[in-house]
Amino acid sequence: MAQATWEKPRTGQPAPAPVRSDRLKFLIGGILILVAVAYLIFSGMTAGARFYQTIDELVTNPANANRTIRVAGVVLGDTIQYDAQNLVLTFTVANVPENFDNLAEALHLAANNPEANRIQVRVEGQVKPDLLRHEAQAILSGKLGADGIFHATELSLKCPTRFEEAQPQGEIVATPLPGA
Repeated sequence: MAQATWEKPRTGQPAPAPVRSDRLKFLIGGILILVAVAYLIFSGMTAGARFYQTIDELVTNPANANRTIRVAGVVLGDTIQYDAQNLVLTFTVANVPENFDNLAEALHLAANNPEANRIQVRVEGQVKPDLLRHEAQAILSGKLGADGIFHATELSLKCPTRFEEAQPQGEIVATPLPGA
Protein backbone atom coordinates (compact mmCIF):
# COMPACT_ATOMS: atom_id res chain seq x y z
CA MET A 1 0.00 0.00 0.00
CA ALA A 2 1.29 3.41 -0.84
CA GLN A 3 2.07 5.77 2.00
CA ALA A 4 0.42 9.17 1.73
CA THR A 5 2.41 12.24 2.65
CA TRP A 6 1.19 15.71 3.06
CA GLU A 7 3.19 18.62 1.89
CA LYS A 8 2.43 22.24 2.30
CA PRO A 9 1.98 23.87 -1.08
CA ARG A 10 4.77 26.23 -1.88
CA THR A 11 3.75 29.80 -2.37
CA GLY A 12 7.12 31.00 -3.47
CA GLN A 13 7.83 32.96 -0.28
CA PRO A 14 10.07 31.78 2.52
CA ALA A 15 8.49 31.03 5.92
CA PRO A 16 8.42 34.08 8.21
CA ALA A 17 11.12 34.25 10.90
CA PRO A 18 9.92 34.09 14.55
CA VAL A 19 8.92 37.53 15.76
CA ARG A 20 10.91 39.01 18.64
CA SER A 21 7.77 40.57 20.12
CA ASP A 22 6.49 37.08 21.08
CA ARG A 23 9.62 36.45 23.15
CA LEU A 24 9.32 39.85 24.74
CA LYS A 25 5.71 39.16 25.76
CA PHE A 26 6.71 35.88 27.44
CA LEU A 27 9.65 37.55 29.18
CA ILE A 28 7.48 40.37 30.55
CA GLY A 29 4.80 37.89 31.63
CA GLY A 30 7.39 35.76 33.43
CA ILE A 31 8.84 38.77 35.22
CA LEU A 32 5.36 39.87 36.35
CA ILE A 33 4.65 36.40 37.74
CA LEU A 34 7.97 36.38 39.64
CA VAL A 35 7.28 39.84 41.08
CA ALA A 36 3.80 38.74 42.20
CA VAL A 37 5.16 35.61 43.89
CA ALA A 38 7.92 37.61 45.61
CA TYR A 39 5.33 40.12 46.87
CA LEU A 40 3.12 37.36 48.27
CA ILE A 41 6.05 35.73 50.04
CA PHE A 42 7.22 39.03 51.52
CA SER A 43 3.75 40.13 52.67
CA GLY A 44 3.08 36.70 54.17
CA MET A 45 6.33 36.79 56.10
CA THR A 46 5.77 40.25 57.52
CA ALA A 47 2.14 39.56 58.44
CA GLY A 48 3.04 36.29 60.13
CA ALA A 49 6.15 37.60 61.84
CA ARG A 50 4.23 38.04 65.08
CA PHE A 51 2.10 35.22 66.29
CA TYR A 52 -0.30 37.44 68.22
CA GLN A 53 -0.90 40.89 69.67
CA THR A 54 -1.16 41.78 73.33
CA ILE A 55 -4.37 43.07 74.91
CA ASP A 56 -2.73 46.52 75.26
CA GLU A 57 -2.03 46.63 71.52
CA LEU A 58 -5.57 45.50 70.72
CA VAL A 59 -7.21 48.12 72.92
CA THR A 60 -4.99 51.07 71.97
CA ASN A 61 -4.97 50.57 68.18
CA PRO A 62 -8.24 51.74 66.54
CA ALA A 63 -7.27 49.99 63.30
CA ASN A 64 -8.04 46.66 65.00
CA ALA A 65 -11.80 47.27 65.05
CA ASN A 66 -13.71 44.77 62.86
CA ARG A 67 -10.47 43.22 61.63
CA THR A 68 -9.65 39.55 62.20
CA ILE A 69 -6.63 39.37 64.47
CA ARG A 70 -4.95 37.02 66.92
CA VAL A 71 -4.55 38.18 70.50
CA ALA A 72 -3.22 36.60 73.70
CA GLY A 73 -3.97 37.19 77.36
CA VAL A 74 -4.40 35.48 80.70
CA VAL A 75 -7.81 34.05 81.64
CA LEU A 76 -9.44 35.39 84.79
CA GLY A 77 -11.06 32.30 86.29
CA ASP A 78 -13.87 33.97 88.23
CA THR A 79 -15.27 35.49 84.99
CA ILE A 80 -15.76 32.18 83.13
CA GLN A 81 -19.39 31.54 82.21
CA TYR A 82 -20.55 28.67 80.02
CA ASP A 83 -24.00 28.11 78.54
CA ALA A 84 -23.94 24.41 77.63
CA GLN A 85 -27.40 24.60 76.06
CA ASN A 86 -26.39 27.20 73.46
CA LEU A 87 -22.61 26.49 73.44
CA VAL A 88 -21.72 30.06 74.41
CA LEU A 89 -18.59 30.69 76.43
CA THR A 90 -17.70 34.08 77.92
CA PHE A 91 -14.74 35.10 80.03
CA THR A 92 -12.32 37.96 80.54
CA VAL A 93 -8.64 38.05 79.60
CA ALA A 94 -6.02 40.44 80.96
CA ASN A 95 -2.90 41.76 79.28
CA VAL A 96 0.33 39.79 79.69
CA PRO A 97 3.54 41.75 79.10
CA GLU A 98 5.50 40.75 75.99
CA ASN A 99 8.85 40.17 77.67
CA PHE A 100 9.09 37.67 80.50
CA ASP A 101 11.48 35.03 81.74
CA ASN A 102 8.97 32.67 83.33
CA LEU A 103 5.57 32.33 81.64
CA ALA A 104 3.80 30.89 84.70
CA GLU A 105 4.99 33.80 86.83
CA ALA A 106 4.06 36.36 84.14
CA LEU A 107 0.55 34.87 83.85
CA HIS A 108 0.12 34.92 87.65
CA LEU A 109 1.25 38.54 87.94
CA ALA A 110 -0.94 39.65 85.01
CA ALA A 111 -4.03 37.90 86.38
CA ASN A 112 -3.59 39.59 89.76
CA ASN A 113 -2.80 43.06 88.37
CA PRO A 114 -5.97 45.17 88.75
CA GLU A 115 -4.52 47.87 86.47
CA ALA A 116 -3.90 45.55 83.49
CA ASN A 117 -6.04 46.15 80.41
CA ARG A 118 -8.83 43.59 80.11
CA ILE A 119 -11.32 42.58 77.46
CA GLN A 120 -14.33 40.34 77.56
CA VAL A 121 -14.29 37.37 75.18
CA ARG A 122 -17.26 35.56 73.64
CA VAL A 123 -16.87 32.20 71.92
CA GLU A 124 -19.89 30.58 70.25
CA GLY A 125 -20.40 27.05 69.01
CA GLN A 126 -17.60 25.48 71.02
CA VAL A 127 -17.61 23.13 73.98
CA LYS A 128 -15.87 24.44 77.08
CA PRO A 129 -12.23 23.26 76.96
CA ASP A 130 -10.78 21.43 79.96
CA LEU A 131 -7.78 23.78 80.06
CA LEU A 132 -9.97 26.88 80.47
CA ARG A 133 -9.19 27.90 84.02
CA HIS A 134 -7.74 30.73 86.06
CA GLU A 135 -4.31 31.93 84.87
CA ALA A 136 -4.36 29.88 81.65
CA GLN A 137 -2.88 31.63 78.62
CA ALA A 138 -5.55 32.13 75.95
CA ILE A 139 -4.63 32.72 72.32
CA LEU A 140 -7.70 33.90 70.45
CA SER A 141 -8.50 34.59 66.80
CA GLY A 142 -11.46 36.79 66.02
CA LYS A 143 -12.71 40.36 65.85
CA LEU A 144 -13.09 43.13 68.40
CA GLY A 145 -16.67 44.31 68.10
CA ALA A 146 -17.94 47.86 68.49
CA ASP A 147 -19.38 46.74 71.84
CA GLY A 148 -15.83 46.14 73.16
CA ILE A 149 -16.31 42.37 73.25
CA PHE A 150 -13.81 40.18 71.42
CA HIS A 151 -15.81 37.70 69.34
CA ALA A 152 -13.46 34.73 69.03
CA THR A 153 -13.70 32.12 66.30
CA GLU A 154 -10.70 30.11 67.53
CA LEU A 155 -9.53 29.49 71.08
CA SER A 156 -6.23 27.88 72.09
CA LEU A 157 -5.20 27.49 75.71
CA LYS A 158 -1.95 26.81 77.49
CA CYS A 159 -2.01 25.61 81.06
CA PRO A 160 0.33 27.64 83.29
CA THR A 161 1.49 24.63 85.31
CA ARG A 162 3.17 23.21 82.21
CA PHE A 163 5.48 26.20 82.15
CA GLU A 164 6.61 26.26 85.76
CA GLU A 165 10.32 25.82 85.91
CA ALA A 166 11.69 23.04 88.06
CA GLN A 167 12.98 24.33 91.34
CA PRO A 168 15.85 22.66 93.13
CA GLN A 169 14.38 20.45 95.82
CA GLY A 170 17.55 20.00 97.75
CA GLU A 171 18.99 16.71 98.84
CA ILE A 172 17.12 13.46 98.31
CA VAL A 173 16.81 11.68 101.63
CA ALA A 174 16.11 7.97 101.72
CA THR A 175 13.35 7.03 104.12
CA PRO A 176 13.34 3.52 105.57
CA LEU A 177 10.42 1.28 104.74
CA PRO A 178 8.08 0.42 107.60
CA GLY A 179 9.12 -2.76 109.36
CA ALA A 180 12.67 -2.66 108.04
